[in-house]
Amino acid sequence: MPRITVLPHSDHAPLGASMRVDPGTSICDALLANQVGIEHACGKVGACTSCHVIVREGGSSLAPASEKEEDMLDRAWGLEKRSRLSCQAIVADADLVVEIPRYSLNHAREDG
Repeated sequence: MPRITVLPHSDHAPLGASMRVDPGTSICDALLANQVGIEHACGKVGACTSCHVIVREGGSSLAPASEKEEDMLDRAWGLEKRSRLSCQAIVADADLVVEIPRYSLNHAREDG
């Protein structure tokens, strides 16, 4: 079972977090299930950038981003080569290290 390690983020995971997850789970769902309250304003359908993460390690195990995801990521604050929408990035069999960017372009917030 792969492990996701979340680097410290002042709002969502002040001390960082680490969790084991089942392959086939989105990074977003894994974080939410483990009390890392990442934003997901579009309801996890890949129509916004509020769940943007940067996959610092293990990203090669993820399926490539779709064209739709790439188009949405172009709007993300702090975009990097390793950026993904966590609602679209499905955990495979490798451990991941993810960073939640400091800011989001979110205009509304969903909790939970």
